[in-house]
Amino acid sequence: MVEEEKHEHKEHEEHKVEHKEEHKPEHKTHENKTWRYTTIALIVVVILLLAAFLWPAKTVLSPEEASNKAVAWISNYFESRGSPVNVTLVNATKTENGVYQFMVNMSSSQGSSIDTYYISEDGKLFFPQYFDTNITSLIQSGQNQTQQQQYNPQKTDKPTAQLFVMAFCPYGIQAENTMKPVVDLLGSKADIQVHFIANVGGTTPDSVQSLHGTTEAQEDLRQVCIMKYYDQKTYWKYVMTIDANCSSSYSNSTVYETCWKDAATKAGIDVSKIDTCSKGTEGVNLLKADDDLSSSKGVSGSPTLIVNNATYNGARTPDAYKQAICVAFTTEPSECSQNLSATGSAASGGCAT
Repeated sequence: MVEEEKHEHKEHEEHKVEHKEEHKPEHKTHENKTWRYTTIALIVVVILLLAAFLWPAKTVLSPEEASNKAVAWISNYFESRGSPVNVTLVNATKTENGVYQFMVNMSSSQGSSIDTYYISEDGKLFFPQYFDTNITSLIQSGQNQTQQQQYNPQKTDKPTAQLFVMAFCPYGIQAENTMKPVVDLLGSKADIQVHFIANVGGTTPDSVQSLHGTTEAQEDLRQVCIMKYYDQKTYWKYVMTIDANCSSSYSNSTVYETCWKDAATKAGIDVSKIDTCSKGTEGVNLLKADDDLSSSKGVSGSPTLIVNNATYNGARTPDAYKQAICVAFTTEPSECSQNLSATGSAASGGCAT
């Protein structure tokens, strides 16, 4: 009996040893894996720290901050060559391709002009022009930039600014709202006009065609009549009310009829007089003059701004519009030094016939 117990005890001890030996490699394998993961993690951390040290994050400036660096560079460039130029930033925006586009008013004893340039987001690379390497947009991009570079209207004592729109084109409406502060500022110094893009095929109102339908054609006729019989202040008061309260309901002629009459009354306009003008030969002839004018200037998109016969293709902000007109003065009035940038901006799209 004692011998049997000793034998069982011996077998138990041998089993424990075997069990221990069986688990020993597994424990070492676990330790090896832990060490390996820790080592990899440390290597990754070291790589990240080296990357942060050797390749610091790119500094991204705001469009205005980067553009002002270029403005300073341009000023220093001309000054170092003995031909100082007064360079003023008009506006700065980010393009779809990630670079900043900015416009400057450059004036000297030789005259002034608005020029368009480009700069990288970090303000380190300044270049006068860039091209999209997408072949479908390359030609158009180059043409648009060339047009912007070439904007240099004739100088006159009282510049003529012609804003061509369609009454219900959303981009035309935005352009009108952008131009309003400029009218308030320069209305007595410049001749700022609104013209309509429409097709007048006869001598009656129903011969008028406009992109957004009959209601738009009728509104075009009303506005040319208002411009004939009322001053600029009255006209713009009416237009701002129409744009804010009525343009969104143009598809409902009944609602719009009530809306335009209310707008006219608030502006101090004789509704009956304008109604008679717009529904007769007089209104058609006035709009036909706009049709002929837009055709002669090759205008087909709303909005289009032409100053002293030079087409402006730059930014649509109140200050940019102001600058586009101001560079056309023989002698700029003091009002041109007032900044209008904070009063809003318009989108860059358009309505085309």
